Order: sequence, then C-alpha cells, then structure tokens
Amino acid sequence: MARSRCEVAIVGYAQSQTYRHASVPIGALTVETCLRAIADAGLKKEQIDGFTTGSILPSAGGRTPVDGIDIVTSNWIAEQLRIHARWLGGFQGAGQIPGSVILAANAVASGAADYVLVHRALSNPQGRYHENPMTRAGGASQWMAPQGFWGPPAMMALSYMEYMQRYGATREDMGRVVVELRKHGARIPWSYWYRNPLTLEAYLDARMIADPICVFDCDIPIDGAVAFIFTSAERAKDHPHKPVYVAGHAQGNLLEPESMWSLDHAQQAAPLTGRDLWKSSGLRREDIDLPELYDGFSPIVYLWLEALGYCGRGEAHLFLREQKDLTRFFSSGGSLGNGRMHGVPPMLECYLQLSGRAGERQIANVKTGLACHSHPHYGGVVAYSSERL
Repeated sequence: MARSRCEVAIVGYAQSQTYRHASVPIGALTVETCLRAIADAGLKKEQIDGFTTGSILPSAGGRTPVDGIDIVTSNWIAEQLRIHARWLGGFQGAGQIPGSVILAANAVASGAADYVLVHRALSNPQGRYHENPMTRAGGASQWMAPQGFWGPPAMMALSYMEYMQRYGATREDMGRVVVELRKHGARIPWSYWYRNPLTLEAYLDARMIADPICVFDCDIPIDGAVAFIFTSAERAKDHPHKPVYVAGHAQGNLLEPESMWSLDHAQQAAPLTGRDLWKSSGLRREDIDLPELYDGFSPIVYLWLEALGYCGRGEAHLFLREQKDLTRFFSSGGSLGNGRMHGVPPMLECYLQLSGRAGERQIANVKTGLACHSHPHYGGVVAYSSERL
C-alpha cells in the first residue's frame, strides 16, 4: 500500500479499439496506445521513468508466448520507447490489473519513479481457447484432464452448478446480469460488442460450453491494449485532466492447494479480501458510489458481491433480483460486454467516471469507486476516489 491514502493518482489513459484478431501485432497496438496515454497526461515520453504490467497469456493453448507478439512485458515497452527506466516491475499473480496498480502506487509513493506507465495487452492467438496439447498428465491434472475437466470454463461450471443447486439461483438470474453487461458494453465505442446488445432469450438459447456455463457466460478472447499514467498526488495537480486517486487496495490468495475453483473455499476466503480493502482504504461499502465488479466468467460477479459485503453467503442472486437498476455495478460493460480485457473495463470505468471523462455515459455525483479482477479469493480490488481522502 502507498504510505497514505490518495498519495498516488492516475493522470492520463488510452484504450485501443478491441478486435477479434487485429491487423497488426499486439506489440504495435500497445506501443501506439502507450504513446497516446503519455500524450493524454500532457507528458513527453522521456518523462516516463517507471513501467509495470501483468503479461500472462490466458488462452495460450500450449504455445510458448513471444514478447511483442503474444504478450507485451514492461521491459519490451521500455525498449520500444527507447527509455532507460529507473524502475521496472511485473505482476504475475491472477489479479493482474489490481496487482499492477499496487506495484505502480508503491513505486511512486516510495520515490522509485515519478511517472509510472501501467499497461495491459491481451492477445487472441489462433486456435481454440485453452486448447489442450497434453499427451501425458501429471500431478493433480492426472485426475482431471483425462476426464475432460480441463480449462476455466469446465472448472467454473462445477462451482457454479453447486451454487445454483445449493441456493436456488437460476439461469434467468444470471441472464439478467449478462444482458446488463452487454447493454453497457454496446454503448462503448472501443468495445468488441459495440452496438451489439444481447437479449435474455438469446442468452437462454445460447450454446452450452460446460453446463450451466454457456458461451455468453464467457468473455470473448480479443486483441486490445490499455495504458494508464500514475504519479504523485502533488504532481497530479499540474496535469490537464482531473486526477483520480488510489484510495486503497487488497489482494486475495489461495489458502489451500488447487482450491481456485472450489465454491466452499471461495466463500470462506473471499471475505478476507473485502475486509482488507475496507481496512486499507478507510472506506465502507456504503461509501462506494461505483462498485464495478469483475465478470470474466459471469458467476464471479456473485462471489464479489458476497466478498465485499453487499449480501450474505449464497444471497447474491437474491440481492440482484431486488435491484431495480444495476447500472452502478456494471456500467463498464465488464469483460462480457467489452471482450477479454481482464480487469481493465472496471478500472477504466472508475477512472472515466471519477475524472468526469465518461461523456454521454457520465453518471452524476460519482466520487468513489472500486474495480475488481479475477476471483476475490485469488485476485484483487482497488478503491479509487475523485478527491483526496
């Protein structure tokens, strides 16, 4: 955590268009996006002296990632920009967006760098998502892969089915969430689903991937890049756009081996992440105007609602049924409404809304927000504020 709340701020950004398969390598798309973010912050590239990212390739299909082609690391970006950085870092956990923000905030707060560029590049290699090239399975995989229990969709389906059977949640409940996410994503020009909303009927009729996970419960793999510029709260006063401050953050971690997809473990461990966020930020759940939830697979929304204290264990679907308007939870469109940009849509939405740069989508009187990524017991969350707390 930075040495005090709101000591570090975002002062500029850029988001690329998203493509199923871009016409240029992901590295080229990312360099152009980073340069636009630097200009947006009113800086010259020589003023950037720190870089960080998370560069995992989620749909590798057994291939060896090539920097600048499949992934884009901080070192690669610094090299392409011809910058000798004072500080370089990389986050390799599951919650790559919050993890990168935490690294950037710490670097600025400690004086390791004055201006840190945080980017995230997601590529969509040719081939089927999570294609399994195994000819032999060892370790824990020997008990799962030969039976087809392989890859996140099947693993998510098991815990989601358990949730439905245990608590009475229905596919109609989840359909409302997915339709809401696509509605907002369809309003965002850089979204893969721009001007392409979804109906509940289409969701319920969609092809099953692993029952009860259908194709629309999974974020679509795309090519895209985003970049943010972080600096100190004092320097942020001199930039062209209203700064958005990092108010606090928290990360989850597995407490038991092979427990990422366990519903029981998620419900036991996830609230620790929420507890740590409120302690770190000094905020309460009631103080958050814009709680942007992560949705790489739709059931993760339920886990975050419970982890952050919006409802009790097993009550997320009931909580959402009671909400007349879901905008404040899903206005970013999330990954299901934008394409697989990991935790970028919630973070970007917090920045745009809190800085007053959301255009015709601007929500009135938004001063605080939070942005999640991955599972709450395995990922992370960052709280943001439009004012120094």
